[in-house]
Amino acid sequence: MPRVLLIEDDPSVREGVELGLRRRGHEVRGAATGEAGLALLGEFRPDLLLLDLMLPGMNGVQVCRRVREDSQLPIIMLTARGDDFDVVVGLEAGADDYIVKPARTEVIEARIRAVLRRIEEPGAGRPAVEFHGELAIDRTGLAVAKSGVRVALAPSELKLLLHLSAAPEQVFSRQQLLEHVWEHSYHGDARLVDACVRRLRNKIEDVPGTPRYIQTLRGFGYRFGPL
Repeated sequence: MPRVLLIEDDPSVREGVELGLRRRGHEVRGAATGEAGLALLGEFRPDLLLLDLMLPGMNGVQVCRRVREDSQLPIIMLTARGDDFDVVVGLEAGADDYIVKPARTEVIEARIRAVLRRIEEPGAGRPAVEFHGELAIDRTGLAVAKSGVRVALAPSELKLLLHLSAAPEQVFSRQQLLEHVWEHSYHGDARLVDACVRRLRNKIEDVPGTPRYIQTLRGFGYRFGPL
């Protein structure tokens, strides 16, 4: 079972989530501050980080940015307000998903599994490595390179690129992408998609403001080029 690091300053929330995940077989370590959580990263080596946004001292967004400086560890944010501006900032900082508190353990468990689930893309018989201009996508090794240089992608960014590139020129709505990439079957939050697209463009596009690979069709959604 995945090892989970939980950074949450509310003792009752932290203990409740830890207990619930342990009952489901996870090894969980908890920290009450961002600084303490970052100190645990190297020692504990988690498979996923559950990160509260509103932390004392170093807040969740700052922690997320620090982690993303040298790691693509899957990150799910915990927030008390789903419409909080900090949610958008957290997604832009590199979080893969977010959960509004309070949340049942089964919801948290489902999100963890969705983020970590092995990527299975449609298209039997597709070559293991596809070349799109300067972009090389290795579907077997789950790796991406641009001009021969490996591109480090967070799980949500990789899943989004694999899904879009599996059907070049096909337009996907935000809701379709939420269902296929994030496995949110309900009417989900389009901010997840838009923030992930922006992060992905910053990594694979020469000029993110004039994208070649991930194109926007206003009023419809996104499609994979390249132009």
